[in-house]
Amino acid sequence: MRQKINVITLGVSDFERSVEFYEKGLGWKRSSASEDHLALFPLGGIVLSLYPRKLLADDATVKDEATGFSGITLAYNAKSEKEVEDVLEHVKKLGATIVKPAQKVFWGGYSGYFKDLDGHLFEVAFNPFWKLDTNDNLDLP
Repeated sequence: MRQKINVITLGVSDFERSVEFYEKGLGWKRSSASEDHLALFPLGGIVLSLYPRKLLADDATVKDEATGFSGITLAYNAKSEKEVEDVLEHVKKLGATIVKPAQKVFWGGYSGYFKDLDGHLFEVAFNPFWKLDTNDNLDLP
């Protein structure tokens, strides 16, 4: 298997509300390849997909059960500590829940966490040890 992830799909409870959060609230552009119950957001090499949670569970042949922390977080790498604070403030106004306010963290950076409208955890972090290239992709050795 190649070392590559192409699509991250989030199962959402209210499809239209979630699309509005990402599209209108965050200002992300939906791909024209999106369909009635599938929203695709190109993210510079990978795609974030939104799909109704029950349909996603059915497709994977698993029960649609909320079991607490899923063990997965998504991360947005900011260019500064101020950007971390600005993003968290913005998503809070959109209805996201701030789980951990922006703060200095043990690994030497600055970060906070929010839950989107369906409880998916996002970390917003400034990492002074990692560099972003001209396309805002992580430039790791």
